[in-house]
Order: sequence, then structure tokens, then C-alpha cells
Amino acid sequence: MENIQASPGSGNDGVAKSGWINRALNFIEVVGNRLPDPAVLFLLLMVVIWVLSWLLSGVSFDTLHPATGEAIQVNNLLSGSEMARFLSGMVTTFTGFAPLGVVLVAMLGVGVAEHSGFINAVLKKLLAVTPQMLLTPMLILVAIVSHTAVDAGYVLVIPLGGVIFYAAGRHPLAGIAAAFAGVSGGFSANFVPSAIDPLLQGFTQSAAQIVDPAVQLNPLNNWFFTSASCLVITLLGWWLTDKVIEPRLKNVAIDGDKEDMPAIHELGGRERKALYLSVAVMVAGIVGLVAWMLPETSALRDAEGQLASFTAPAMKSIVPLIFLMFIIPGVVFGYAAGTFNKSKDVIDAMSKTMGSMAYYIVMAFFCALFISEFARSGLGTLLSVEGGNLLAAMDLPGPVTLMGIILLVGFVNLFVGSASAKWALLAPIFVPMLMQIGFSPDLTQAAYRVGDSSTNIITPLMPYFPLVVVYCQRYVKGTGIGTLVSMMLPYSLVFLLCWSVFLVIYWSLGIPLGLQASYTYP
Repeated sequence: MENIQASPGSGNDGVAKSGWINRALNFIEVVGNRLPDPAVLFLLLMVVIWVLSWLLSGVSFDTLHPATGEAIQVNNLLSGSEMARFLSGMVTTFTGFAPLGVVLVAMLGVGVAEHSGFINAVLKKLLAVTPQMLLTPMLILVAIVSHTAVDAGYVLVIPLGGVIFYAAGRHPLAGIAAAFAGVSGGFSANFVPSAIDPLLQGFTQSAAQIVDPAVQLNPLNNWFFTSASCLVITLLGWWLTDKVIEPRLKNVAIDGDKEDMPAIHELGGRERKALYLSVAVMVAGIVGLVAWMLPETSALRDAEGQLASFTAPAMKSIVPLIFLMFIIPGVVFGYAAGTFNKSKDVIDAMSKTMGSMAYYIVMAFFCALFISEFARSGLGTLLSVEGGNLLAAMDLPGPVTLMGIILLVGFVNLFVGSASAKWALLAPIFVPMLMQIGFSPDLTQAAYRVGDSSTNIITPLMPYFPLVVVYCQRYVKGTGIGTLVSMMLPYSLVFLLCWSVFLVIYWSLGIPLGLQASYTYP
């Protein structure tokens, strides 16, 4: 790692600060990489959870669950019945691990598109029309917009970030970091409405109705704020990638296997024609899909005629649609360009892709078991509710309270990854509490979204974190948890601080948060 240092008394504060930052990040990387392999780490953490659940199961807590009103009880996972449940459910816990199916199905299609040369051809064209200085913000913006397609960013945009930077002669890990920051760190910054909007709004409205049963909230009650946040996250991510992250990676050798490392080659005449044909097929597919969605009676809509709800077949079909939107043009390109000559070539491309996912599958097994056991123990619920009660007892001024909520949510996010699960627990605490001091449910939800996004990228407990480690290892074999955490920590801290300040300024200027949204209650 590059370690810029300044001699005492040199007066070069900028360099000195850079040296201090680099030393701190390098320390985090070294310590983090001394941790066990991620799969072993999840196994050890699960054992810790078992022991803690046994020690605390006999303790009576006065903390009440916000949804049920009953005292929270820690379950002893080492009891005979709980261990029997763990063993009998081990297979279904693994196969039911949501990110596993999402990743594998999407990667089957992406793998065909990659090995046929279709992705390389598209990226070559993309690089030709994108100025070098705008490569970073373009990648971050695409990563942010990918939230609309649920988890597409994790399986598509993040690995492509490495490919794009590598093809442009820049360090691929910087591209992965920029894309990861946009996809996960800027999860709540998007100008395109997505299914997460009505999901969070539903929890917020239910919590608000504890105080006022007549409260009704618009699903896009934070849309204006999240749209404006898109610009903030893009600019912050751009500066961090080019000025902080990439300089640190300057002396990190790229030692991945050349055969497994994606590359972009010059387009020949046949490849150029194949690209135009495959893109035409993809566009035709998108047009056909839109035409299928448009009618109010479309089978892709839910019972109320909505496309963006979680019950709508369109939202449930995002991953299969990603699979089709890559495998079809990938196959067309392969046959047209001559990289595929028979059907077995397509199957071989899928097999190679699944071969590269073997390490992730092993990590996913232990990750799924740990997350399941942590949830069953009740420790996550206890941690979330106790933190919320502590903040309520402080009785801080409005802006300070708002910042405190953001920081608390960011901390809880290190242990409980699901945005909906956390808000289901915290909304009944925060929303009624802040309504009592004049904060609207819309503002409280906006604060939650800032905290929920900012620390996604530094917690190994985030289900897709091991997958990003695998992406990095394609280029730098020695990449570990510490490498990724130290690389993403500047994004997390800067996003958390600047985004929080941006919300307070946004609030003080009275700019609308979203549709039918307010800042005050009543």
C-alpha cells in the first residue's frame, strides 16, 4: 500500500493528513486480514451467539417488543429443542438464503454474456463514448440506479466496476469499491422509485398510527430527498474514489489468474456486427416487456394494478428477467461473433461461471446459518430496542436527536442487515417518539434511510459482503475482509457524516421530502 508521509515541520498539512489516513486504513486492513477466513468467521460468530444465548436466556429483561408489547426474551439456542430445530432446518436455511438464489440465477445469465464476449463488447463501446474523467461518476450513478432492480447491482454492477476500471488502465479494486459504494452505501439515494419505497412507508404508517390512527403516508414520501441524495452520493463517491481510494491502491499488485480475470479486447468487424444484432435483440426484449407491463390488466401487476409493490409479479421476476436479458443477447452475440459454435459452448460458459462461485457458495452456507441463529436468539431484537430506548431517554434537541437516530441506525445496521427487518423493529419506537416532539413520520423515515445505507459497506454480516470479497480476489488474490473494510471505510464515514448534514440542511431549507410529505406533526 502507498503510505504518504511528511517529515516533522514540513508544513505540508495535506500530505501529513494523507499519511495519517493511510496509516489508519493500513492498520485496519492488517488487523482485518488477520481475522479467520469469512466462512470460518461466520462459524465462530455463530458459536459466540450460541454461548451468549445460553448465558442470557435466564435473565429477565424489562424491554418490551414494540410490535407485540411483550417482554423480549433471549432464546437458549443450546437447549435440546433449539439444537434439534437447528439441525433439522440446516438444509432449508441454506437453500432458503435469499442472496444465494439471486446470485446464482443472475450469474448464469451474466456468465453467458461475459464468456460470449457480449459484455466486453458493450463495455468497449461504453468506454469509447465516456470521457476518462467521468468514468467514476458514471459508474457510481449506474450503481445507484441499479437499486430499482432490487439486488441486480450486487451481481452485475459491482463486478463490472472492476472490469471497466481494469480496461481503462485503472486499478480494478477501485472500480469495485466505487460500484459497491453506489450500490450499497448509497442504497437510499435513487431518483427512480423502487419496491423499497412502499415497503418502508408501510412500516412507518403503521408505527405512526399507534399515536394517530388517521395518519396516511404516500409511498413516495421521501422521493425528492432520495433524488437529491443521488447527486450528493455520486459527488462524494467520485472524490473519494479518485483522491483517497485509488492512490492507496497504486502499489497493490494485480496478481489474479489471467484466464479468470475479465478483460476487454478491441472489436473486430464481425464482433461489431454481432454487437449491433445482440443489442437490437435486447432492446426488442425490453420493448416487449414494457408493452406487457403497460396494460392495467397486465399479469405482471398486483391485485391493485401496481407494478412496484413487492407482491407484483414484475417485482418478483426481477432476477429471472436479469437472467433472460443477459443470456439471450449473450447467446445471439456468441453465435454471431463465432465465440459459440454449438449449444455445449453455452453450457460450458455457465459451468465456468458457477465454478468461480464455489468459494461464495461455501461462505454463503455459514453466513446463512449465522444470520438465522442470530435472529432466532433474540439478541438482535434486544440490541435494537435497547438502543432506541436509550436515545429516547436522552431527550436531546431536534437536530441532535435526528443525528443520533442516524448514528444508532448505522450502528445497528452492522449487526442486522435487512432494511425492512430493522425498520419493522425501530419504526414503532422512533416514529411515535418523534411525533410527540413534533417530527413528522416522513422525516423520521428519511433519517432512518440515511443511517441504514451508510454502514452497509463495512459490515461482513451484510449477506453480499463475501461476494464482493470474491470479486476482488479475481484481481488481487490476497484480498480479505480487512482489505475490503479498510477500502470501504472512508466511503462509509464520509457518507454518514455528509449525508446526515445534508438532511439537516435540506430540512432547514424546507425543501419537500417527497409526495404529500411534511416535516412536522401534527
